[in-house]
Amino acid sequence: MNQYVALLDHVPSALLVIFRIGGLAIYGPVIGASFIPVRIKVMLAVILGLAVYPVLTTQELGVGEWELNVWSLGPAIAMELLVGLVIGFLASLPLLAVQIGGLMMGHQMGLGFARFFNPAMEDSADIIGQMLFFMALAGFLLLGGLESMVLAVLHSFHHIPLATNVADGSLLTMLAGVLTASYELALRVAAPLLTLIFLETVAMGFLSKTVPQLNILSLGFPMRILVGLVIVALVVGVIDEVFLDWFNEMTNLTFTWIENR
Repeated sequence: MNQYVALLDHVPSALLVIFRIGGLAIYGPVIGASFIPVRIKVMLAVILGLAVYPVLTTQELGVGEWELNVWSLGPAIAMELLVGLVIGFLASLPLLAVQIGGLMMGHQMGLGFARFFNPAMEDSADIIGQMLFFMALAGFLLLGGLESMVLAVLHSFHHIPLATNVADGSLLTMLAGVLTASYELALRVAAPLLTLIFLETVAMGFLSKTVPQLNILSLGFPMRILVGLVIVALVVGVIDEVFLDWFNEMTNLTFTWIENR
């Protein structure tokens, strides 16, 4: 009987560990993808949580400090989900920034109407944006981004005790800063094409004034798409370098935020 009572003391702490890891399944890259069934995400969080739980110390877990009821565990579960959500969100920002840059590029190329429904994302997708997103996703996996994301959550248990309130001003300041920097990254990705498309538009405007007989609408649209595709092919290597730098910065920022809590 005493064994069952001692085992029940571990249930609340184990649930908190599972919910912190489960935060990745809500917004983390790959793990949080909408095409993965919810039951698979829950099973993955439970398996990882139970695998991690035995290696954590009693001080980190706070065994015996939690009561197995909603009123006691509700706020603690919310904080644990928030930690996992923040780590997953930071990991997904480089991918989203590259995709937004691709959306800007596709819009300026005149491909804004060439959109299709992506069942994996449950949203309409731009051709260039989706191409760059999947390229960034492949780079994310090759660089070990998935392992770094899971490692960051495991590392957080040593610096952020269970049920710690992380929803403070420092978190909001950090999120505002990374969102601004991510938008800057999107502009850096789209800047070469935006600049050359602008020059092409100015050139076509001068051409329409000097040769009025020329149908600019029929010539300019395919010319813009052709120029855009050539530019995208030429700057793929530059986009890869920009993504790599931002990926490393976000990884370092994630671990710095965890260690400074």
